[in-house]
Amino acid sequence: MKTAKSSSTPSTLKKYFFVMNPRVTSPQKTSGKNNLLNQAKKAKKDEFYTQLTDIEKELRHYKEHFKNKTVLCNCDDPRVSNFFKYFVLNFKALGLKKLIATCYKNQNADLFSMNECETAVYLSIDADQLDKIIEQNDGYLTIDCFPEIETLPLKSDGDFRSPECVELLKEADIVCTNPPFSLFREYVAQLIKFDKKFLIIGHQNAITYKEIFPLIKNNQIWLGFGFAGGATHFISRYEDTATAGNHKDGMIRVSGVVWFTNLDFKKRHEELPLYKKYTPEEYPKYDNYAAIEVSKTKEIPEDYNGVMGVPITFLDKYCPEQFEILGATESEGKGFSNGLWDPNSKVAQPMRGGGANSINESLSGLRIPGHKKYDRPYIGGVRKYFRILIKKRDLQ
Repeated sequence: MKTAKSSSTPSTLKKYFFVMNPRVTSPQKTSGKNNLLNQAKKAKKDEFYTQLTDIEKELRHYKEHFKNKTVLCNCDDPRVSNFFKYFVLNFKALGLKKLIATCYKNQNADLFSMNECETAVYLSIDADQLDKIIEQNDGYLTIDCFPEIETLPLKSDGDFRSPECVELLKEADIVCTNPPFSLFREYVAQLIKFDKKFLIIGHQNAITYKEIFPLIKNNQIWLGFGFAGGATHFISRYEDTATAGNHKDGMIRVSGVVWFTNLDFKKRHEELPLYKKYTPEEYPKYDNYAAIEVSKTKEIPEDYNGVMGVPITFLDKYCPEQFEILGATESEGKGFSNGLWDPNSKVAQPMRGGGANSINESLSGLRIPGHKKYDRPYIGGVRKYFRILIKKRDLQ
């Protein structure tokens, strides 16, 4: 391998570097305010691109999992994806065996071009290929190397569910990407079906999905290290309508985003310090569940050994050796609630889009016609948020 250049190369571009500067056009307006990921799901607007810095911050906690592994980024155009860029930059440091990236056909190399690309592409590169390219380029990997590692056309449209892409999935050991928000359930189901390790981005509301929560309860999926403050900026062509500050040009700030993974890491096994003492006044029981309300994770009482209802943000601090997830407040006492729903309470919530118009009507003692869920917990007739039902493990 030739000696790396130093005098003419910026200090930030060390032995291996990769340059991509996709053109970001003016944002397109979207209706509504806040909750941009939910808007995306409803409108099938899935173009949220992850910053390289966010990928770097999360991936540093899992490096030991990647040695001699094949990584698949199956929602990523290798010409613009920061996931692909990260793994190329760190191919040697991680000790990767192979890197594969695929993308859907309507993406284009300028990221937000209004001209649709009619061909889905993929790229596959192994250690020998990368070594050869670096040697041919004086120890550097730049955008100019792309002719030597050119993308290849896929026969299908590049959908992760297509037979062609499924075959690439079978080849992979670990999947790492930011999948389409509108297809999150199907995406995770496919990963579980083929027993793949993964690290992917999603919204925390996915925790409540009937397809996702059982996987969390059974310790098949957990939350990753996470974004600072539970929010981040995504590169996007949609208008940033979030009310929070710290806006950035060409990006939108989205709250409630998390990493979902089945790769273990040290922080997951750190016990949560508990300091509060239980009192019936501070921790009331639910009207319709055999559990007490704990509105903040940090206020879990240290001296209570019964069932507790905690917010979904509890999963950021969840230590499987310290707590057991018993269920959640969902599925009218049959599914997630694991027998903890009290059928004698006869507590139902108002119908969506009609029916009962008040909490009082919903607490009349009769099931609301057409309503199918007793999903939320109540205290004194007041409806609370979705809760995860937990219990401390006996550590003695």
